[in-house]
Amino acid sequence: MSTARDRWLNEGLKVLAEEGAAGIRIDRIAARLNLSKGSFHHHFDGAEGYKKALLAHFESLSIETLENAIADVGESAGARVILARLTKLVRPGGAGLYRPELDIAVRAWATWDADVRAVQTRLDEARLSALQRVWRSAVTSDEEARTAALLPYLLAVGATIVFPPIGADQLRDLYEILLPLVPDSAGQARNGATSAP
Repeated sequence: MSTARDRWLNEGLKVLAEEGAAGIRIDRIAARLNLSKGSFHHHFDGAEGYKKALLAHFESLSIETLENAIADVGESAGARVILARLTKLVRPGGAGLYRPELDIAVRAWATWDADVRAVQTRLDEARLSALQRVWRSAVTSDEEARTAALLPYLLAVGATIVFPPIGADQLRDLYEILLPLVPDSAGQARNGATSAP
């Protein structure tokens, strides 16, 4: 990907987080970047092409961030260790795993745009699938892993949609409360015993 194309996409995500889908206007983004509309047309096939590229960029970044965080720890480390690391990556300032303004904007856009809804559906499924893999070593079945994965994920989604959104520090504190509930192994989950990390 070229540097100018990256700038168009990254600035588009900033505008989306700040102003929602209505703010994604090529002339305004060009002015913010100090780039010409010619640069835009060199990299994208019109507004629809930009929308598709922007959504693909958002989806890719979101999934890669989570998958890379899990891979950095290693899935063999166990659910509690991985979830503790993911908890540390919930940081303020739009970095890390929690970007409430962007998530709000995309979810709102998905309510009236089928293309965005398809991206949001894939993204939700990819995130849940990654968390389900993390939980699998701590529970006895795929179904239990899916249910367990829903708890932290729905907490994050809910944190973004309340007004105002829950801050990253407070969400991290909520996850810290949940961490002792994560079993060290599937055998521990079967016996119903848990211990503090």
